[in-house]
Amino acid sequence: MHTAVLSLLALLPLVVVLILLVGLRWPASRAMPVSLVVAAGLALAVWQVPGTQAAAAAVKGLGITLTLLFIIFGAILLLNTLQASGAMRTIRNSLVSVSPDRRIQVILVAWLFGSFIEGSAGFGTPAAVAVPLLVGLGFPALAAVIAGMIIQSTPVSFGAAGTPILVGVATGLSGEPVSSYLAAGGWDRLEWLYGIGVRVALLHAAAGTFVPLVLAAFLTRYFGAKRSFREGLTIWPFALFAALAMTVPYLIVAIVLGPEFPSIAGGLIGLAVVTAAARRGWFMPRRSDCWEFPAREEWEPEWSGRIRAGAGDSGAVVKGILAWLPYMLVGLLLVATRLKGTGLPERLRAAAWEWPEIFGAEVGLRIEPIYSPGMIFLIASAVAWMAHRLRFSEYVRVWKDSLRTTAAASMALVCTVPMVQLFIHSGGGAAGYAAMPVALAEGVAALAGEAWPLAAPFIGGLGAFVAGSNTVSNMMFSLFQFEVAQRIGAPPEWVVALQAVGGAAGNTICVHNVVAASAAVGLLGREGLVVRRTLPVFFGYALFAGTLGYVICRFAG
Repeated sequence: MHTAVLSLLALLPLVVVLILLVGLRWPASRAMPVSLVVAAGLALAVWQVPGTQAAAAAVKGLGITLTLLFIIFGAILLLNTLQASGAMRTIRNSLVSVSPDRRIQVILVAWLFGSFIEGSAGFGTPAAVAVPLLVGLGFPALAAVIAGMIIQSTPVSFGAAGTPILVGVATGLSGEPVSSYLAAGGWDRLEWLYGIGVRVALLHAAAGTFVPLVLAAFLTRYFGAKRSFREGLTIWPFALFAALAMTVPYLIVAIVLGPEFPSIAGGLIGLAVVTAAARRGWFMPRRSDCWEFPAREEWEPEWSGRIRAGAGDSGAVVKGILAWLPYMLVGLLLVATRLKGTGLPERLRAAAWEWPEIFGAEVGLRIEPIYSPGMIFLIASAVAWMAHRLRFSEYVRVWKDSLRTTAAASMALVCTVPMVQLFIHSGGGAAGYAAMPVALAEGVAALAGEAWPLAAPFIGGLGAFVAGSNTVSNMMFSLFQFEVAQRIGAPPEWVVALQAVGGAAGNTICVHNVVAASAAVGLLGREGLVVRRTLPVFFGYALFAGTLGYVICRFAG
C-alpha cells in the first residue's frame, strides 16, 4: 500500500477523536469508544494484527487505566480530606496573602509548584495535584484544568526524574544505526544522551519563557468579566520574571547535573525566589489592578464541576505549616522514592504485578501500586486525617465522595487507553506494515523534506496526544527522527531533541491527561472544550521550538 494512503488510514482514529471531541463537542465517554472501534477495525482488517495481539493490547490498556484511576482517586481523596478538615482554607489564605490576584496565584501554583511536581513524579501528576489545589483556592474547575494542561509542557521532558530522556529517548535510540553512528564519532552513549538532554533544556527554556504569560492571558480571556487577553498580558513583568526564575536554574541544572533534576530544581528554586519577590512587591501589579473572577452567580454553567470551588471547608481551623503538611509530604515522598542510588525506588518497584506476554503476544503489563503517586496521595490523606483530627465518620464520608467522583471518570479512560495501546501495538501484522504511529510519521516525513526540523516537534506531540506520555512518544519516534535527520543531513542530536520537546508540548492536548485532570475536579463531559482551549498553546509551542530548531539545524548542518 502506498505510504500516503497508509498514513491517512493511520490518522483516522485521531481524526475521529478530534471531530467528535472538538468539532461535535461530544464528551470523551462517547467519543473514545468510537475511536477504539475504529482503531481496532484498522488493526485487524488493514494491518492484519493477530486477534491475540489486539486483545493483549486492549488488556494492557485496561491495566494502565487502573493505575491512572488509582492516581486520580488519591488526588481527589487528598483534596476532599483537606477541605473537610479546614486545611484548604488555610492554604487558600496563605496563597492569597502573597497576592489576591488570580493571575499571580495561577503562576505560583500551576507553573512553579506544578513544575516541581512534574519533575518529581511525571506522568500527568501535576494535573492531579495542582488542578484540585486551584479549585480549592476558588478557581472555576474549567479554568483550573486548562491551567493544569498548559503547564504540562516545559517541565515534562524532565518529568519523573528525567524518565522521558533516560528511558524514552534512550530506549528509542537503542537500535543498530545509532550504535554505528556513536562508534564512528567515538562518543560515549550516556554522555551523548546527556548532550541531547541539554539541547532539550535549551529549546524548552526558550519556549517556556512565554508559558506564564500565556497562562495569565488565557485566564483573563476565557474567565474574566471583560473576556480580554490584555488583562493577562499587563502582568508581563511578573510573568517573565516567574518564567526566568524557573527556566534559568532549569537550564543550568541540565548542563551541570544532567536530565534527572532540571524540573525539580527549576520548580523549587523558582517558587522560593518568586514568592519572596512577590511578598516584597517586586514586579507585582498595583493593588488597584488586582484581577478577580466574576461573582460566582455570574459563572457560566460549563465552568463548574462536581467539586465546587472553595466548597467543603469545615468550621475548623488548621493553622500554618500543619495545613501545608500533606502537600509538603507529597513533594518529599515523590522526590525520596525516585532518587537513584538509594535503592528505595528499586525496592518499591519490586512489589509489582506483572504479565510479561499477555495471551502469548509480545505485549506485557506491569503494575507497581506501591511506587505509584496514588499510594503517596493515600499516605498524605491518612496523615492529614490524623494530624488535622478529622472525625472518623467524616473521613469515611470523604472516601465515599472520592470513590463516586473517580467512578465517573472510568468510562472515558476505559476506552481511551486501550485505543492508545491498539494504535501503538499495531505493528508486526500479516500485512507487513509498520505500526500506525510509524506509518503516520513516514507520510509526514515524505512531505516535509529538508524542512523536517519544523515538523519534528509536531510528530512528538502527535505521539504524546495518542499515547498520553512524552516517554512513550520518545520510545516510538526517537529512532525514526534520528534516521530522518541523517537522510536530510541535519544533526541527529537536535532533531531528536525537537522530538522530545514536541512530545512534552503534546501533553497539553493529550486526551487521557485531560480526562484525568477533569476527573480530579469532577469536570467530566467537557474534555473537547479543554482541548479546543489548549490546542493553540500546543501549536504555538511546537512551532516556536520547530522554528528555532530549524534555524539551528541549518546553521549546524
